[in-house]
Amino acid sequence: MKIKHIDGDRDFNLFLLAGLFAGIGAGINTSIFNNYLNDIFRLSENVRGFLEVPREAPGFFIMLVLAILSFCGDVRIAMLGMAAAGLGMLGLGLLSPTFAVMIIWMMMYSLGTHMVMPVTPSIGMSLSKQKSFGARLGTVSAFGLFGSIIAYIFIFLSFHFLHMTYQLAFIIGAVFYVFAALAVGLMKKGKPEARKVKFIFRKRYTLYYVLAGISGARAQIFLTFAPWVLIKVFNVQPQMFALLGMVVAFVSIGTRKMIGRLIDVRGERFVLTLEAALLFAICLGYAFSANIFPVGITAVIIAGCYVIDNSMAAVEMARSTYLRKIAVDLADVTPTLSTGVSLQHIASMVIPVFGGLLWSAFGYQAVFKGAAVIAFLNFVLSRRIKIEFDPAIKAE
Repeated sequence: MKIKHIDGDRDFNLFLLAGLFAGIGAGINTSIFNNYLNDIFRLSENVRGFLEVPREAPGFFIMLVLAILSFCGDVRIAMLGMAAAGLGMLGLGLLSPTFAVMIIWMMMYSLGTHMVMPVTPSIGMSLSKQKSFGARLGTVSAFGLFGSIIAYIFIFLSFHFLHMTYQLAFIIGAVFYVFAALAVGLMKKGKPEARKVKFIFRKRYTLYYVLAGISGARAQIFLTFAPWVLIKVFNVQPQMFALLGMVVAFVSIGTRKMIGRLIDVRGERFVLTLEAALLFAICLGYAFSANIFPVGITAVIIAGCYVIDNSMAAVEMARSTYLRKIAVDLADVTPTLSTGVSLQHIASMVIPVFGGLLWSAFGYQAVFKGAAVIAFLNFVLSRRIKIEFDPAIKAE
């Protein structure tokens, strides 16, 4: 893939390069982090659940962080975020002699990635004309995805054939984040825009808030415990997670386009209802497959559930487009989405704690039975979505 064929714009090309490097760093972290926790620190299920509180805390406070750093501008914030993520990975690899110290570096990595996420679309659109917003952001996303695929291939080959250590893998991931920060640093910085910490609560958006919270709860159960089941119960190693990551990446390429088309053709209610039904089936797969099938077949079923769930991340855009269509004022959209993200992070910090305690008391199947209840509630609420034209709504 030659960058010069994408566009002749220097800053946009540098941003794509940064996205590629950051995608490699993130892909390395995704492939090895849970195995690292298990192999180095031997965490129990309830401690693994509690660990999500500090890991997700930077995401909850990110609006405040961005407001404090608003004098820097989006490009500098992206550069700082990538550098922070790199520092976090370096600390995980070299400077984590104890569990408590590891948590500090984990939070540093989380803060860095959360700083980059909200400014990425803003930077991409600032380097585009309005008629090409979608295509440009799609290209940025594609380069990040391509970087992740490179990381998965690297982790598979290095852990399977070269017996690479976690420490070296984290260091290599940190180096790629530094490359990403340097690429962004070469871009023109532009004028900073003041950001205000603003949350909006309107009765009209109640269903969106509830759906966002439930989505965060359900997603965090899978993010925390789906890989933990594969590690603890089926002894899945980093190279297998790298393979699963590759499958997820390639499947996601197709599902992103398909979900976007379904939103346009069938609407948000259909897409979110379908997601909830699939997630309910996935939860049942995790909860009951071990009671029905031999260990080998159960491992394949659960790995398949893992791939399907991770391939459905693009459904989040349906919640965003639903909000956009019911918004009283277009000025409400961004702060209300921010409110939704904060609600998701509250759920992300609370739910895994109870999930870990549930696993310790009743086994991993109980966690996914609880997730099935959440998915069913999501299904019922998704059926309540109605989008009606209101002439009082501003279309400016």
